[in-house]
Amino acid sequence: MTDDNSTRRWKTLDQDLNRLSRLEAASMHSARPLVGVGISLVFVTLAALAAAIFTGGEPQGLAVVVAAAFGAYMALNIGANDVANNMGPAVGARALSMLGAIAIAAICESLGALLAGGDVVSTISKGIVDPAGLSDTLVFIRAMMAALLAASIWVNIATWVGAPVSTTHAVVGGVMGAGIAAAGLGTVSWPTMSAIAASWVISPLLGGIIAAGMLAFIKWRVIYVEDKIAAARRWVPVLIGIMAAAFAAYLALKGLKKIVDIDIGTALLIGAAAGVLFWAVSTPFIRRQSEGLENRNRSLKILFRLPLVVSAGLLSFAHGANDVANAVGPLAAVVYAQQSAGVAGEVSIPLWVMIIGALGISVGLVLFGPKLIGMVGGQITKLNPMRAYCVALSAAVTVIAASWLGLPVSSTHIAVGGVFGVGFFREWYVERRARRINETRPPSQRIARQERARRKLVRRSHFMTVIAAWVITVPAAALLSGLCFWMLRLLGF
Repeated sequence: MTDDNSTRRWKTLDQDLNRLSRLEAASMHSARPLVGVGISLVFVTLAALAAAIFTGGEPQGLAVVVAAAFGAYMALNIGANDVANNMGPAVGARALSMLGAIAIAAICESLGALLAGGDVVSTISKGIVDPAGLSDTLVFIRAMMAALLAASIWVNIATWVGAPVSTTHAVVGGVMGAGIAAAGLGTVSWPTMSAIAASWVISPLLGGIIAAGMLAFIKWRVIYVEDKIAAARRWVPVLIGIMAAAFAAYLALKGLKKIVDIDIGTALLIGAAAGVLFWAVSTPFIRRQSEGLENRNRSLKILFRLPLVVSAGLLSFAHGANDVANAVGPLAAVVYAQQSAGVAGEVSIPLWVMIIGALGISVGLVLFGPKLIGMVGGQITKLNPMRAYCVALSAAVTVIAASWLGLPVSSTHIAVGGVFGVGFFREWYVERRARRINETRPPSQRIARQERARRKLVRRSHFMTVIAAWVITVPAAALLSGLCFWMLRLLGF
């Protein structure tokens, strides 16, 4: 009897310990998001302290300290949201693990921001507000701070919802809202805003069409041929050369501007030279890599994996060089206005401000990036290395084409539009193929058209969420910015 009581007591103790272990695991799981929030607050605080040190602790430098905190917050949100567009396809195609993607993106984003980030930035964000309307230094500082805070809040909300949005458009909306709050509707350049609104349509359409065209070419010339390996040996180096040409031209336009002023013609010549060089180098490499591979689609994925990883890294480098100004541009404007007691159309970005932007993007990526990387890479449509490569290539080609045509485009919209383009092209192709097969079957074995139409390869819920977020980004950021402007004025900034 004693042994039975002892056994019951041990069983009860085991059950209690099991409950405690589950409670502990649940507590740790629920507290995990708070760790990222805590680290983010530490980073924002350190950025504010750095600003206080560089301003010498002067009382009039309080605006710079607060703006530095806002800039750090914006950089964190850019890392959490924007970088997913570059790394999502590679992760979705399983060419990179989530950890590997985050490591590569963090390094390349930081290098792009620090080595090739523009040292001069437009303070009125692409000329959407008349500088005369913000000629008063105090009003200008308040407007830049409001724009930065509002853009940060909106991108944070979009990340929480799971929608990749353009941080450039968020900053544009923030500047517009602050300009309206400070000087009225007349201060906004509405033709410029119309061009930016047109990019909501132009960017994803161009990205989607080019990505779908690339995928169609790969299917036509590589996948659906009798000897896939021989076709890959011929065409994969050509595609690598096109990728190298596009990225070389893009980086020449965006990255070398700190050293020398390069026009679109020179950039295209640089791209052509790089394309020929990489085509020549990659031809023997692909030939060696393809030796012993079976004549099947799985072998083709191996040949596209390394080019996809390299293109993802280059996209991150270019993004860091180009979009770091979204985080620190308004902050640099506040620093200049505070030091010179004046307003300028363009200002230089101090090194310490650039470091805040670069580190903030990397920290935000590490802490909060996996959510949108997973969504872009795997939840919109199914990607493999060939499809993901088409998305990366379309992003670079579209930016070059848009720069040549003088069209305002968003790299975020292009990349996500490329994912949608690949998905919708697959839907069309699969439906076309199924319809042909259906026609050869007996009537009793045919699949109804309604059933075929139900088999979607692009998740419509994500499609609608993303489109809605794109459409309302500028007006939402503008409204938030107007509210932030009035709040800052009430607080005495």
